[in-house]
Amino acid sequence: MAEWGSLAYLVAAVWAFFEGESFVLAAAALGAVAGGVDPWLLLGAAWLGAFVSDQVWFGAGRRWGPAMLKRSPRTARLVAAMQAPLAKHGALFVLGLRFLYGVRNFGAAACGMATMPWARFALLDAVAAALWAGTLVAAGWFLGEWLGPAGLGWGILAVVVAVLGTLAFRHWRLRARLPG
Repeated sequence: MAEWGSLAYLVAAVWAFFEGESFVLAAAALGAVAGGVDPWLLLGAAWLGAFVSDQVWFGAGRRWGPAMLKRSPRTARLVAAMQAPLAKHGALFVLGLRFLYGVRNFGAAACGMATMPWARFALLDAVAAALWAGTLVAAGWFLGEWLGPAGLGWGILAVVVAVLGTLAFRHWRLRARLPG
């Protein structure tokens, strides 16, 4: 990140827009070990990407959600399942949504499809994105300092091996199920 300068923080924001936990954690951990990363700029970039992403999904849900629900019964069931907790716990639902990997974008769209006013969602989401970004940057920084350079290298290698092993196992299982 030190070599890329400001562009690195733009990459962090874009990555956070699309699901950036791993990138933000890794960037913070590497920053703690190698330097060259301003944790406050990383936090701001992660916050910006997360916040803008949720606003886009909220707007998409508000604009195209009802038509999508008519075309997709599965999506309609998922939205219906989110509507009850949203109605009952509104603010807590939005604050917690950012921490639910894999459903946060859909959850923001569901909020857009609900009757929640955009201004309320935006305010709650700004707080949620700040908590999310702060938590990931702090956790990554702590992890980097705790593991040190060698430990972090081994940790990254372990994650890469685990991901590749999981992908290979899934591929093997899929091929084993196919006839012929």
